[in-house]
Order: sequence, then C-alpha cells, then structure tokens
Amino acid sequence: MYQKILVALENSQADKSLLPHIVELAKLHKSKLLLVHVADGWVARNYDKLQLRESQEMIDDRAYLDETAKQLRSNGLNVETCLALGDPPNEILKTAEREQCDLIAMTTHGHRLLADIFYGSTIEHVRHRSMIPLLIVHAGTLNAG
Repeated sequence: MYQKILVALENSQADKSLLPHIVELAKLHKSKLLLVHVADGWVARNYDKLQLRESQEMIDDRAYLDETAKQLRSNGLNVETCLALGDPPNEILKTAEREQCDLIAMTTHGHRLLADIFYGSTIEHVRHRSMIPLLIVHAGTLNAG
C-alpha cells in the first residue's frame, strides 16, 4: 500500500518518537523511505539565489540524515535522503509530490495559540494542503512494541 514514505525529520528528539513507527510500517509494507530534513536558516533560504557555501547547519543536517539512514539500512530498510532548503512545509509538500510519495510521516508538538504564532505550524500547513495521506505522531510518543 505504501510504496514510498516521506519521513520528515527535525534533527531533534522528536524524531525518536516517529522512527519506531516508520520502521514497523516500512517493514510491513516493504516501503522505500525518503528521509527529508528542511534546513531553514538564512544561508539555506538564500543558498541558490546568492550562490552561498553550505552553512554549518546544512553540513550538520546532512550528516544527521546520513547517520539516520545508515541506522535504518542496518534494519534491512531501503532508505534515501534529501536535504531540502527553505520553508519547511512548502519543501515537504514539493518533495513528496516530486518523489511520488504515497505517505508523509511527521511529528507534531501540539503547540496551541501563542506557540503556533511564534513557531508556526508546519504540520498545519502540510495537513491542509497535502493530497497525500499523513501519519502524524505526537513528539514524545514512543512505540510500545
């Protein structure tokens, strides 16, 4: 059913909540995983336009994606990575469509009102604009299995 799953990673503790669910789902459906992290610092947002060198944020994010992919591959999973640059919700949606993913997996932090105003809500943007099904795991939820 799910041939290619886009896994939106934050490079934070929240990813530890999401990955166990994805591992089990990918094994069950023999899915290919596309790990995506969106670097959204100033350099990342202006990288192409100003022809900048990679920032330390981008270098660290790429290393995180590579290490996470390596761990998942050691579980026998088929994994690709993508470091996107710019606005997280827009880049997640563009990547999912371009790569023909049939599920987007993300974490939510459950912000409300003021926190969403200050931090934005990537999940809300993706949820309202995606035509692809979403798997949303609350950050802090560990797989009991």
